[in-house]
Formats: sequence, C-alpha cells, structure tokens
Amino acid sequence: MPQTITTGWRALVDAANAEVEVLDVDAAAALHGREEVVFVDIRDIRELNRDGRMPGAFHAPRGMLEFWIDPESPYHKPIFAEDKSFVFFCAGGMRSALAAKTAQDMGLKPVKHVSGGFGAWKKAGKPVDLPDPAPGEAVKG
Repeated sequence: MPQTITTGWRALVDAANAEVEVLDVDAAAALHGREEVVFVDIRDIRELNRDGRMPGAFHAPRGMLEFWIDPESPYHKPIFAEDKSFVFFCAGGMRSALAAKTAQDMGLKPVKHVSGGFGAWKKAGKPVDLPDPAPGEAVKG
C-alpha cells in the first residue's frame, strides 16, 4: 500500500514561520556581529565548503541540532546554554524555519531565522567568507 503524506513540507514550513520570528536579510544584518547574538548555520558541511560561510556563524548541522541543544545529551554544545539570541539560517530559509521552531519548542529562546537564508544573504552583498579554491581553480563569487 502506498504511503499517504498528510502534512507536506510546505505546511510544516508555513507553520514554523507562523510561530518563529522571521528576519529579512537587512534585519539579520543589523544583528550580525553583536556579542549577544549567535548566528547558527545549519547547512551541511559540503554546502559551507562549496558556497562559503557567514563570518562568525556557529555551524550546527541540522541532523545534530536537537542533540547539541539539549544539555542532557552527550553531544551538547555549551554555546546553546548561553544567554543569547539565536538566529538560524540555511541555504534558502526552509530548513532554518523548521530548525528554529524545533529549537524554540525545546525551550531555546529567543530564537529567530533568516528568510531566504544564506542565499539571500550572499545575494544582498552581506559579508561572506568564500571557500578556498581548489588548486588551479578560480573563486566563484
């Protein structure tokens, strides 16, 4: 018998966006670099190595997020216990909506996420650390 999906990804992302504070790129940029704000990049390491990174962002792969947030987990990362605001982002703003909602549901606060993600950040000309090119390869920018 085929599976029947009753709630699709769009509905999940829309529900997350209704519950989590969503920042556009300019609002996120206004917070970037502040000591009391942690930007959390949930993209896969291959995406970071291919597309670049937001300077100063903490990388927390989406698959480990719940384990890194929970202080009872053997994988807990102390940064998530700090009294700071957390701004999540991914490549396009969908995974970060889900991640931010999950973090908020776990009790992390305050939590926000960047609409359009790193792609919108980069397109808007915000600061980016580009990956090192492979030998003999030019940097794409």
